[in-house]
Amino acid sequence: MDKPWFSFYEKGVPRTISYQNLSLNDLLAQAARTFPENTATNFVLRYVFGGRLMIGGRLTYRKLNAQVDRLATALYQLGVRKGDRVAVMLPNSPHYIITFFAAMRLGAVVVNTNPTYTSRELQHQLEDSGAETIILLNLFWPRLREIRPETKIKRVIVAHIFDTLAFPANLLVKRAQKKTPEWVEVHPEHDTFFFGHLLEKYGPTPPRISIDPGDVALFQYTGGTTGLPKAAMLTHRNLIANVQQIDAWLVTGQPGKEKMMAAIPFFHVYGMTVAMLYSIFVGAEIIVVPNPRPIDNVMNIMQKEQATIFPGVPAMYIGIINHPKVAEYNLHSIKACVSGSAPLPMEVQERFGQLTGGRLVEGFGMTECSPIALVNPVYGTRKAGSIGIPVPDTDAKIVDLETGAELPIGGAAQGELCVRGPQVMKGYWNQPGETALTVDADGWLHTGDICTADADGYFFIVDRKKDMIIASGFKVLPRDVEEVLFMHPKVMEAVVVGVPNQARGDDTVKAFVVPKADENPSVEEIREFCKLHLAPYKVPREVEFRTELPKTMVGKVLRRVLLDEEKAKQKAVGNGA
Repeated sequence: MDKPWFSFYEKGVPRTISYQNLSLNDLLAQAARTFPENTATNFVLRYVFGGRLMIGGRLTYRKLNAQVDRLATALYQLGVRKGDRVAVMLPNSPHYIITFFAAMRLGAVVVNTNPTYTSRELQHQLEDSGAETIILLNLFWPRLREIRPETKIKRVIVAHIFDTLAFPANLLVKRAQKKTPEWVEVHPEHDTFFFGHLLEKYGPTPPRISIDPGDVALFQYTGGTTGLPKAAMLTHRNLIANVQQIDAWLVTGQPGKEKMMAAIPFFHVYGMTVAMLYSIFVGAEIIVVPNPRPIDNVMNIMQKEQATIFPGVPAMYIGIINHPKVAEYNLHSIKACVSGSAPLPMEVQERFGQLTGGRLVEGFGMTECSPIALVNPVYGTRKAGSIGIPVPDTDAKIVDLETGAELPIGGAAQGELCVRGPQVMKGYWNQPGETALTVDADGWLHTGDICTADADGYFFIVDRKKDMIIASGFKVLPRDVEEVLFMHPKVMEAVVVGVPNQARGDDTVKAFVVPKADENPSVEEIREFCKLHLAPYKVPREVEFRTELPKTMVGKVLRRVLLDEEKAKQKAVGNGA
């Protein structure tokens, strides 16, 4: 079908793709055959001696594939079978990549687990997924130990950050870590094993398992459009399709020559698909960064390792362009960056481009679509405030919030964004009702995002349905207010929430603002600025200044945390009264 956005596809981007009938196991095996001696993982822990020496290690694609075979053999001998769920609670590290593909080699299902989860959150995910195996860093062991009796976990594999490092880096890191207060000593038991020991004990002879691309590869937990934690079931075909869509979009990508800055977490589907899976598909060097904070760390690694592609989130790019010493860094190796998870102001995109010479564009994705669905053309037309246009083989539309009727593209109408394509999930694990509410009978994924679309087929998120603020009887979309706040020369970051006002029966618009360094704006200054650009009912009644905003490990602002804090304050005042 002819769509307006096809006119804005860059030269070389196809409307449709001939997808390879592969499993994710085939993905790594293919890379190991094509690029055996290329660096697959470049694990950067830290630089010492003024940046002259890097503590970390490298694995070639041949070596990585062999390590995957060894762990897959070990997992099989320990009882893991096709379809079993394997929870993975690891930071960005070679361990994660080895574990992920070892599970794929056996046809098991990876359950991505956020390393920052509390014991309660971890228990819910393990119980819901039915995972019987977990692979985690030793530092996270106490949280599992606390709730393990309440789960079905039969086997625990404990990793140490030095497991994949060669001598003498492994000894140096081990000695240094054991001196830190965070160190956790774990002792092997009959059902608790060490990652490093398993790689040494078992040979690279895993069984040959038949895997259909339609098999589920991943349980990725998400709040989805309702906020309830549930596992999106992503198949091998979903993830391979999204990888090929990304490859088609990045027209300047060179197989075997790219260096991927992997600073966003692999346990998040964005980092897993873009930074890890796409890299392996094109034989790129994955610069593995276990902790992107502080932002100096990212900048230093980008400069030292000459990264060429840098997927990230707005907080990272904002931190870089506002860094007081950014002019001292050489970041010109960067060619392309795609930002997701939150709105990316155009001034940030332009300033980042000036500093690096690369192109930074905003895109849109969801866990339920593996995750990429729409992106601005990297070197073509990008539009301020737009999440871009659908990637190949992806259709998009907006529907009326009340009737569900499709709205015309090119008008001013606002409606819910729906997307359809080969990357859309199979459904939610054990949640047929939620699946039916999210993916309709025709395969359209209802995103929960309110959008408009211009005549060119570029989509613009207005806000999320669940974040809508009702102030003085009018609907206020947080993004409208946030865009204005970002325009203020003294504002670095901002987020807006609707605080329930029991007396009025509606919401109070409240802004949380992080000023730029050495700036000290007043509340009235911010409100007066907003009055120049917003209708009166949209102007924040309250403004609170903060040194930082609560964020996920991916860098997405936790609007809900701020709202919960405000509700707790109200409750405390009410109890006091």
